[in-house]
Amino acid sequence: MDLAALRKEYGLKGLYESDAHPDPVQQFRVWMQAALDAQLPEPNAMTLCTVDADGAPDGRIVLLKNVDEHGFAFFTNHESDKGRQLAAQPRAGLVFCWLELERQVRIRGTAHKLAAAEAHAYFQQRPRTAQLGAWASPQSRVIPDRAFLEARLEEETARYADEPVVPMPPHWGGYRVHPDVVEFWQGRPSRLHDRLRYRRHARTWTLERLAP
Repeated sequence: MDLAALRKEYGLKGLYESDAHPDPVQQFRVWMQAALDAQLPEPNAMTLCTVDADGAPDGRIVLLKNVDEHGFAFFTNHESDKGRQLAAQPRAGLVFCWLELERQVRIRGTAHKLAAAEAHAYFQQRPRTAQLGAWASPQSRVIPDRAFLEARLEEETARYADEPVVPMPPHWGGYRVHPDVVEFWQGRPSRLHDRLRYRRHARTWTLERLAP
């Protein structure tokens, strides 16, 4: 396995200031739509980076479920590692990587819990099996084995067997990352990639180019 020998020359597109939308959220929408149009697998998958109790970075893949002028929203168990970490330190980083388009987006900002009504509305859109899984899984906790988890799911399935609607667990909900910094990366030849960074100043954004 010779990882050092792996090489790929990028050159599908360029990214120029003249083509970039003045609002990074709108620019993100343009790139997300391109990823959707290209039928990429899981285009809304993003790395969520938080900080643990020791000050160490902690990352995992979650799914973006909404983006609007207020930020980037995802849903999870508030009692999971990421939920506890965001409660203690709400600063968060997001990374999207669309290799087929030679693109990456990095976002830094502050995470806020979504209102219960918004989380509930999304929870009711989820498949029933996923709703039951939210009740069954003590997310991020140590469990004895797979059988324990499957038994919990059976219990929750029986518990709500006669209920037309599975209620949202009190420990489940969503977060919205309100961005302060958004960087768009486009692969270019000779490793001279395009990097455009937006930085928030009050209600306005400053756009600047970074060296690759």
